[in-house]
Amino acid sequence: MLQRLTAETIASASIAIALLVLALKALAWWMTGSIALFSDAMESLVNIGGAIMAWFAVRYANRPADAGHPFGHHKAEYFSAVLEGIMIIVAALLILHEAIEALRAPAPLVWSPVGLLVNAGAMVVNLLWAQVLIARGGALASPALSAGGRHLMSDVWTSAGVLCGLGLALATGWPWLDPLLALLVAVNILREGYRVVASSVGGLMDQAAPPHERAEIAEIIHKTAQGALQVHGLKTRRAGQAVFVEFHMVVAGDMTVRASHAICDRIEEAIRAALPTAEVTIHVEPEHKLEDSGIRPGQ
Repeated sequence: MLQRLTAETIASASIAIALLVLALKALAWWMTGSIALFSDAMESLVNIGGAIMAWFAVRYANRPADAGHPFGHHKAEYFSAVLEGIMIIVAALLILHEAIEALRAPAPLVWSPVGLLVNAGAMVVNLLWAQVLIARGGALASPALSAGGRHLMSDVWTSAGVLCGLGLALATGWPWLDPLLALLVAVNILREGYRVVASSVGGLMDQAAPPHERAEIAEIIHKTAQGALQVHGLKTRRAGQAVFVEFHMVVAGDMTVRASHAICDRIEEAIRAALPTAEVTIHVEPEHKLEDSGIRPGQ
């Protein structure tokens, strides 16, 4: 069933789930007054903003190419992921401030462990949905969904660490463990925010397709370009769900346009069969000095 969900449907569901998790974590914080649980709730507040941005980005990225955007709107998802990363970093800085203030004057532990159970419930919801986002984000080549999934997994590990630490604080009666945990949470969130921003900026900078995709494309060309003398200058780039492929194909000088075009059609069909969102551009060249690093079809 999940395999049939579109990126837009998943992004819409993420907003509702983020609201549910925030409500649970806010309740846990209200029940305990714990600064560590406050930091956990703050991260969920970021999740809501990120989910809303991802929803808009996915809708915009799915628009067909037009005169103003002939290569499509795929990169909109990268902007969403970058903004989410910035929001994560801002939230981490706010948590750092609160944690440092609380470390200076730790509050006594006078709260019930029931709040921890509520927070644990929120953690389970996040864990299940993070798995969905990571799996479907990868399958749909959606940077916005993948970034959201990685962020939620970071949130899950944060919650797990907070729950273990607060349980220890309750058992030992050491109030300083609460703000110390919040400090560690903030550092972890900063790290995740940097990773989200860095990976998304790579997409905005026309980063090449992943190595496994480049290897797959080269293998397809090797098997389907029979009739051509060589293929060289292979370039790829990822833009959200789309992958752009460009290369030069050398053919015999006396080959007809029709024959060379037939080879191009065969290669394009094979690449799109493996990568349905691929946009392939082939430059056909008459025979000349062959490149040493080029692909020799069938060899």
